[in-house]
Amino acid sequence: MSVSKAPADRKVILTGDRPTGPLHLGHYVGSLKNRVAYQHEYKQFILVADAQALTDNTDDEGKGRDKVHRNVSEVALDYLAVGIDPDVTTICVQTWLPELTELTFYYLNLVTVARLERNPTVKQEISLRNFERDIPAGFLTYPVSQAADITAFRATLVPVGEDQLPMIEQTNEIARRLNRMAGREILTEAKALVPPIGRLPGIDGKAKMSKSLGNVINISSSPDEIRAAVKKCYTDPLHLKVEDPGHLEGNVAFAYLDAFDEDKEGLQALKDHYVRGGLADSKVKARLEERLQEMLRPMRERREEYAKNPDYVWDMLRAGTERARETVSHTLDDVRSVFVTPGWKK
Repeated sequence: MSVSKAPADRKVILTGDRPTGPLHLGHYVGSLKNRVAYQHEYKQFILVADAQALTDNTDDEGKGRDKVHRNVSEVALDYLAVGIDPDVTTICVQTWLPELTELTFYYLNLVTVARLERNPTVKQEISLRNFERDIPAGFLTYPVSQAADITAFRATLVPVGEDQLPMIEQTNEIARRLNRMAGREILTEAKALVPPIGRLPGIDGKAKMSKSLGNVINISSSPDEIRAAVKKCYTDPLHLKVEDPGHLEGNVAFAYLDAFDEDKEGLQALKDHYVRGGLADSKVKARLEERLQEMLRPMRERREEYAKNPDYVWDMLRAGTERARETVSHTLDDVRSVFVTPGWKK
């Protein structure tokens, strides 16, 4: 595998996913599509965050752990399917980089439990999982692990949704505190890069696509799965007859068309027709299915080709992780200079 290195003056992007299941259209709109574009503009690292996934997928039988391990290669296949080039973008695996674990340990001394519990993103996730006070310590401290990831790669830009902005704020708090301790700038502060298109709703009209809710369309979906999902798409519950005026707000079918239909003029005409009445939901869904089938077909075909050669996928992940180690090991050396007791090396 040839390696194309980005110029040293390029801004650095770190992004990634928890390998808890296949990636879906919500991931594509929120991050994957942008990553394909970013890789030609920035020096980009993508972290398969399997360690972070284990913070709420560890059980006594090991089923959660096994699910995470299985999905590392599945997520990597989705990356390749959408057009992420491993010769340009460095794709690496979190648990294969022990430097990140050591950085997390040092950073834990720079943040309080009270501060972690006040993090709005953590509070929301704890509520969604009904942890109450039975919070896994790893889950509560995952903002610190994320800070280790971001600073280890010296990322200057981190693509996140608005709900993740508190994580970037906490990362920068840790960076500033360490720099003050060191008396010099060791860690780089990062800026959030919020994508122009927000979170995609689930096909059932819920606030977001979620694997756990089963309201997703996966990147790897078959034609039949796409067709079945589009038929279930939530539209306008008040649009009972074809001649009734329809509403666009909260209409998932039109939200998806806004995200994926490149014929904006034709789409606007469709919206106008729907709003004034006389257009069946089935016509809207037919257009949506056609667009999704066209978009996902080449991705699915690329994925199927890569899946025939699993050794290539694992070799790609190992090579990317080794390249990543060159960066994170330098950061760890700098941080160790602040924390490690002097004298262990002559």
